[in-house]
Amino acid sequence: MSEPQTNPPAPLPTTGWWGSVLEAPDPRSLCRFYSALLGWPIAHESDAWCTIKDPRAEVYLGFHVSREFVAPVWPPADGAQQSMGHLDLEVTDVPTAVSVALAHGARLAEFQPQDDVRVMLDPVGHPFCLYRSS
Repeated sequence: MSEPQTNPPAPLPTTGWWGSVLEAPDPRSLCRFYSALLGWPIAHESDAWCTIKDPRAEVYLGFHVSREFVAPVWPPADGAQQSMGHLDLEVTDVPTAVSVALAHGARLAEFQPQDDVRVMLDPVGHPFCLYRSS
């Protein structure tokens, strides 16, 4: 049995640049979808990796090639590909945001578990939520 630590370890020495990554069979296409949807410029683009960056913060969304990508099922179902996470996007007006997302190529998920949140699916099936904070 190890002795309890008196001083916790230091946090990671990060630069402040952080983000999340989505896998896709065609990262360029998904990158362009989210760039148009969010209004974030493309910071890097290649066949294997693309990144968009929020111009207001040190935040990015990356897209990595996965030739074996299987779209998650929403809502989750036994024996089907599960979502590893999703994006929550706070918007000023949910119905308007849904219309904008649809115009960019998103789909409205059939299952909607909350009245004040809309679950959307991006062009390859990643779920993302549109909500307005109370």
